Amino acid sequence: MDPSANNTRSSIIYILLFIGIIILVVYNFRQQAIDSEDLTIGEVAAQIQSGRISRVVVDEDNLRVIYEDGTEAVSQKESTSTFVEQLKDLGATTDDLNPENVRIEIKPPSAWFGIVNILGYVLPFIMVAGLFWFVFRQARGGGNAAMSFGQSQARKFTGDNPTVTFEDIAGIEEAEEELYEVVEFLKEPEKFIALGARIPKGVLLMGVPGTGKTLLAKAVSGEAGVPFYSISGSEFVEMFVGVGASRVRDLFNKAKKDSPCIVFVDEIDAVGRHRGAGLGGSHDEREQTLNQILVEMDGFDTDTNVIIVAATNRPDVLDPALLRPGRFDRRVTLDRPDIRGREGILEIHVRGKPLSPDVDLKTLAQATPGFVGADIENMVNEAAILAARQEKDSIEHEDFVESIERVIAGPERKSRLISEGEKQIIAYHEAGHAITARALPEADHVHKISIISRGQAGGYTIILPEKDRTLISRNKMLADMVSMLGGRAAEDIVFSDITSGAANDLERVTSQARKMVTRLGMSSDLGPMVYGKQEELVFLGKEMSDQRDYSETVAEKIDAEIRQLVSSSYEKALEILHKYREELDQVATKLLDQETITQDELDEIFPVPNSKNAGLPVKNAA
Repeated sequence: MDPSANNTRSSIIYILLFIGIIILVVYNFRQQAIDSEDLTIGEVAAQIQSGRISRVVVDEDNLRVIYEDGTEAVSQKESTSTFVEQLKDLGATTDDLNPENVRIEIKPPSAWFGIVNILGYVLPFIMVAGLFWFVFRQARGGGNAAMSFGQSQARKFTGDNPTVTFEDIAGIEEAEEELYEVVEFLKEPEKFIALGARIPKGVLLMGVPGTGKTLLAKAVSGEAGVPFYSISGSEFVEMFVGVGASRVRDLFNKAKKDSPCIVFVDEIDAVGRHRGAGLGGSHDEREQTLNQILVEMDGFDTDTNVIIVAATNRPDVLDPALLRPGRFDRRVTLDRPDIRGREGILEIHVRGKPLSPDVDLKTLAQATPGFVGADIENMVNEAAILAARQEKDSIEHEDFVESIERVIAGPERKSRLISEGEKQIIAYHEAGHAITARALPEADHVHKISIISRGQAGGYTIILPEKDRTLISRNKMLADMVSMLGGRAAEDIVFSDITSGAANDLERVTSQARKMVTRLGMSSDLGPMVYGKQEELVFLGKEMSDQRDYSETVAEKIDAEIRQLVSSSYEKALEILHKYREELDQVATKLLDQETITQDELDEIFPVPNSKNAGLPVKNAA
């Protein structure tokens, strides 16, 4: 609706309310004047009999009394009979009412008198009812939840002008293929129905945050050109009982009317967790909402052409009834993109941005292992901001490199004051990480070393793989542990003392050693077994406890094995740094001199001709 029409209608309502108030005030003033009468009707009759009154003017029920001496008074008669009849009832005779003794003038009744009288009684009710209606409409129109508890909060997007299609998505080709069938069904449902095929009623998108679940759902809507209802799982539930179920019914009713369409529920685990696991027992509001979702999904006919798409990064906590065939019977997993996927995502996000000729997207994709689509979008945006801050005409390669480091480790903190002694410790610490990683053939490439403070780290060493890898060998894990402990070992060798700078390294090494022993069966002493079960409270989410299913004797062996893995890795780091002490000093000196060392500069100091490079990215921070 035109906003000017809304403003005109509101103005008319305000004017009518103002006129009503004026009429009410005038009527009240008139009533007060009438109520403040000088004489009663009985006194008027007595004074007429005594001959003191010369004239009486009757205006409806109001009386204007004029005395012989010219003074005036007011009175009021009853509405049930005429003025003459009331005087006779009060004892006045015909002689008393003779025109020669008293002249009685009766004014003709006014048409407005009845209207004003009626308005005096009816107008207050009309004004109260109008006020309630006006407030209710304003609250509803303004999106006030207080007036629309049971209505769906879903936002509707029409498919006329799609903003996202499959051309705007890269790195998840397999997921696109799975969902393309949904698009075909929405476009040509007759082709499937003719063969007796049943399209999946629900599609569940699973993946870590930032992999593009919401974007993929929008692309399906854009490709199909149909309405798209978007709502978050948490928007169903309120503090009032029954609101969630009512909103589910309202949402599905709207979707059926707009069929064919797509209903997208983001973060469905907010209402779709296992029933019976809530703190409120089996009757809490969240579970009632889930029950309504189950009923609505299972009640769809094959010809309604309504597809339910949901996204979650916690599929393990969803209720089994939600995942059975007939509801969310198709599950699409969105993994972290590989190097080709990251390059494709980069190409999408650099569209329309001026790039310098030295920008190599393939190199940037190689330098961002483990990045998801949201990370890459943030990285490209950071690079554009950095270029604009320096008033450049285009985004250069160094801007992208800096933005990658900002995403990984945080912004530089050049203003942080570090003493020369601490600066020297940080330099040797980072040099220790780099030398131990370079000396091990199973370790990844050292991409950059810096002693410039970023985030909470005093310095950082970025170690990146040459290619993506899904399986990690035991030797690769041990090599990573050695490089993580290289910083602590360098401090021990050079300064014969240790600092708190290796706190994060020690935490990660211990965690990896425990995982190798208890989860991956990589202990020669304990064998290929899994020890302990990770229990989690479904309602609260994260793992809350680690249930032990082994004896105290086995627990001691686990502790001993973890200690042995960490200790042997530390000894290996010490051995490597003693062997390459000269290279360690050269790297630390160069760091103190120029604060940052690139991969090419490290190759000049410590060339490693034969190195295997595979695995997942590792970042060591002091």
